[in-house]
Amino acid sequence: MTALPFVGVRPRATRALRRLPAAEASERRLKRNVGLIWGLLVLNVLSFSTGVSVIPIPGSAGKVITQGALSLAVLLALMQNPRGKFRPNVFLLLLTLLALETVVTVLTVGPVKGTYYRTFRMLEFVAVLWLLSPYWNRADMLLVRCHMKAMLWVVITVVLGIMVDPNRALNGGRLQDIIWPIASTQVAHYAAVSIGIAAIMWFCGQLRGKVALWYVVVATGVLLLTHTRTALVAMLVALLFGGLSLIATPRVRRLFGVVGGATVVAFAAFSSAITSWMARGEGTTQLTNLTGRTNFWGPLLAFPRTTFQEIFGFGLSNGSFDGLPVDSNWILSYQDQGLFGVVMCAVILLYVLVLACLQSRGMRRALALFLVIYCIVASFTEDGITNPSTYMLDVTVAASLLLPAATRRQA
Repeated sequence: MTALPFVGVRPRATRALRRLPAAEASERRLKRNVGLIWGLLVLNVLSFSTGVSVIPIPGSAGKVITQGALSLAVLLALMQNPRGKFRPNVFLLLLTLLALETVVTVLTVGPVKGTYYRTFRMLEFVAVLWLLSPYWNRADMLLVRCHMKAMLWVVITVVLGIMVDPNRALNGGRLQDIIWPIASTQVAHYAAVSIGIAAIMWFCGQLRGKVALWYVVVATGVLLLTHTRTALVAMLVALLFGGLSLIATPRVRRLFGVVGGATVVAFAAFSSAITSWMARGEGTTQLTNLTGRTNFWGPLLAFPRTTFQEIFGFGLSNGSFDGLPVDSNWILSYQDQGLFGVVMCAVILLYVLVLACLQSRGMRRALALFLVIYCIVASFTEDGITNPSTYMLDVTVAASLLLPAATRRQA
């Protein structure tokens, strides 16, 4: 009599054991595919400057690689999610409205050089984010880990560039990537985001101390060598708010106390060196006009435009005006997407920020706060939140952390 239940259970247990390796293999395959797709999105938004890399990469080949990465990401996302399932959420709806607005603008204003192509790529970019939405807010924070790995790979190539040719890598006194030609400001962005994510994951015990220390030390060295003030200030402000959201954690309280004391001592002992580093040899005029940025913001804002162009802009551009980079998310949004784009950018950032503040205390909230506050601070002298860029990916990762936890079926 006692053997009957055992006989009845054995086939089910055997089938479960047989399914386990297949499930694990499927999970590993999913993580690999999502990581590859996310890496292609990051590769798509990397800058490419000819004549910088130690590897003789022709300009046309560089553009094919970066721009082709997006098309490949679309293809792989469709293969990973062939039924086109998605998780409806406000953030992606707002991005979709921005993408549709660019379509309306280009059809109304008329073709400007490259505008049709950039609009199509914007639609592709948003489509990939929709196709990846079923994997948002998984228990293992898959998207965060993919983003962190992508940032780390960039930092590794920068370090390799220093080892190969330090004089070329530090050309002009500011570190740039010479393996894949990435400008100093972008290198600083990737290093700052790597530092923030690694620090918060260590705060929450999700990253071992030695691993986190290597992340932070190497990325901090890269960040300081870029001499990029925007990334440094944005990272410190964002890490402050992200850390304060975890202040109940004893490890965080102790670290904040140590860092606070060390900061006071450092400013007292090395104030002149810190001031010199921040000034970068620039005079008062250069500091007040943000290294010349504000000199042409006025002419850009005064540029004649119709009522339609004032509201909806001229369509997506290459981020420049009169041959000079705009270097401000708000000014570029007004130029490309008009007042509609400026308002939408503010709504996106405010939505993610408020949603993060309403979340319960924990690592997801801290990471989301770090990413969105970093983007808010950097947005005044960097652009890209309302068009395909690393900043858009940063905000996307922040938004993905704030969705309700994905169920097994959704994941």
